[in-house]
Amino acid sequence: MSDKTDKISEDEKELGKVSEEEIEAVKKAEPDDIKEKEPLDLKNEILEWFESFVFAMLIVQLVFIFIFRIVMVDGRSMNNTLSDGDRLIMTHVNYTPERDDIVVVNSDAAGKILIKRVIGVEGDKIAIDYNSNHVYVNDQLISNEHIKEIMIDNGYFDRTYMTENGVYEYEVPENCVFVMGDNRNDSKDSRSIGYVPEESIMGKAVFRIFPLNQLGTVS
Repeated sequence: MSDKTDKISEDEKELGKVSEEEIEAVKKAEPDDIKEKEPLDLKNEILEWFESFVFAMLIVQLVFIFIFRIVMVDGRSMNNTLSDGDRLIMTHVNYTPERDDIVVVNSDAAGKILIKRVIGVEGDKIAIDYNSNHVYVNDQLISNEHIKEIMIDNGYFDRTYMTENGVYEYEVPENCVFVMGDNRNDSKDSRSIGYVPEESIMGKAVFRIFPLNQLGTVS
C-alpha cells in the first residue's frame, strides 16, 4: 500500500513539474507572441479604416451624382437673398417646381446657368406693375420681403406683354415657369428671356454651404 502511495505521489510531482514547465514556457513565449500580433493587429485596423473611408467617399460621390449637386451663384441678380460667389447644394431628384422655389436653370436664351426664384407655374397669370412696385399672381399680391429696391422698367423687357396702362401681363404656358431675380433691377429673367421650360430646370437650391458664416437653408 505504501509503495503504491509513493508512486502516485511521484507521478503527481512529475505532473506538477510538467505543468510548471509548461506555464513557464507560455510565459516566456507571451512577449514574443504579443510583439508579433501587435503589428498585425495595427495593420488590420489601418486596412479596415481605409476600406471604411473609401466606402464612405464612394457613397458621398454617388449621393452627389444622383441626388445633390453643388452650384455657384454668378452675379448679383439674387441679391440680397444670395450673393455672387455663394456655393449652394441643389437637389434634382423627382423635382417639380413650385412658386417661390429658388431654382437653377440651364438657359439657352441667356446662354448660361441662372439661379432665380419661381414666380409662377403653368397656368398662372402674372401681372407686374412698376408704378406700384407690385407683382400679382392670379390676382393675389405676392410678398416683397425679398425685394430691397423699387422696381424700375429699364426698357429691356419684352413690351409685347405690356398693356395700355403700363402693366406687364403674362400667362405661363404648359410645362413652363416664370422666374425672376430678387434683385429685380439687375436680373436677366423671364421678363427678358421668356418663359422657362421645366426641362431646363436643373433642380432646386436648398442649402448654402459657403460662405460659412451664412451656412444654412435658402428660401
